[in-house]
Amino acid sequence: MNLTSCKVAVVGLGYVGLPLLIEFSKKYSSIGFDIDKKRIAELKEGFDKTNEISEKDLEASISNGLRVTNDEKYLSDFNVFIITVPTPLDKNKDPDLKYLSEASKTVSKYIKKDDIIIYESTVYPGCTEEFCVPILEGGTKLKYNKDFFCGYSPERINPGDKINTITNIKKVTSGSNLNTAKTVNQLYLSIISAGTYLANSIKVAEASKAIENAQRDLNISFMNELALMFDKMDIDTNEVIEAASTKWNFLKFKPGIVGGHCISVDPYYLVYKSKTLGYTPKVILSGREVNEKIGLFICNKVINLLKKNNVSIKGSKSLILGITFKENCPDIRNSKVIEIYNYLISKGVIVDLHDPHANRDEVKNKLGVNLLTTFEKYDSIILAVPHDHYKSLNFNNFKRNANSILYDVKGLLPKSDSNGRL
Repeated sequence: MNLTSCKVAVVGLGYVGLPLLIEFSKKYSSIGFDIDKKRIAELKEGFDKTNEISEKDLEASISNGLRVTNDEKYLSDFNVFIITVPTPLDKNKDPDLKYLSEASKTVSKYIKKDDIIIYESTVYPGCTEEFCVPILEGGTKLKYNKDFFCGYSPERINPGDKINTITNIKKVTSGSNLNTAKTVNQLYLSIISAGTYLANSIKVAEASKAIENAQRDLNISFMNELALMFDKMDIDTNEVIEAASTKWNFLKFKPGIVGGHCISVDPYYLVYKSKTLGYTPKVILSGREVNEKIGLFICNKVINLLKKNNVSIKGSKSLILGITFKENCPDIRNSKVIEIYNYLISKGVIVDLHDPHANRDEVKNKLGVNLLTTFEKYDSIILAVPHDHYKSLNFNNFKRNANSILYDVKGLLPKSDSNGRL
């Protein structure tokens, strides 16, 4: 396929799909498809709830002919389909591929000879060809690698990051045969100023994405385990990290709550695939175990600090600052802060939640919690997510009395300003 003939349809317009669509629409005939009617309506009005695209840039794109729709029939006019739907976990922490399956079924209805289907969703190695391709073939009479072709280019979006945006992050690409791989690579190279890396196979590209996040998860889990250890030794973990980081080859990760749609999910995709082949990973699962219990550790630290100050736990009032999975973005997917909230509630604590970035309606609908609008007086304050917004707050204004405590999870504030931190 010649690049000049490429007509690009992006399927799924979330944190990944929308920025991708906007860049492709600058150079190619493009359309964005999403089954969420509300999302499409908001985008047509110039509003992006993910905050990945500014109102100014979105309006400019719309003025230049950006097309978005929830009507799948418009996909028939396009020959390159890029699927960017979520790939979460089910209740057993196994891959939940329902969105990937539905998107593949939808696209399969409109595949024509020589079309290319590119997947960006994070998956386990082999998923594209073992799971997605049969679905594509099931919806058409065309045959894979004879009549239509596939590529895989893992998304590398970093929600909330206004510096490392989509065009500034090098892109891994791959294809189901050499010609397709070259076409996919050139297609992305035409919009990614940081350049591309053409992987040797789709499986290699899939695996590269999975280990990017698994590696980060493990590095953070090591710091979290150090925090658990140093807590018993009465040593400040952050001070240890600062000292150790004076060596040139020390990796300066910090302890914290690990949630979100990538780091806390993708390791399980690797584990799942490995288990099907007869090997149960040990290091990856050990890291996950540590990270998954850090919320409970934080709760117990707060409770013990209150007890030390002779504050009765039941009936005490707590303020949790931040509900998103990371700082300075509105994404609440797989946020682990809600576990801290629920645990404190179970202990009879009255808990308020505040977040300047999260969407109030989304938090209410998905987590069942009302976000606070006006601060009151609290026995405990947990600075869970280090939004820049919180740097300027005078936390003393929200403390009930001298026995109130402030726990600064990620060390946003000077050590002397809090009663504890990881």
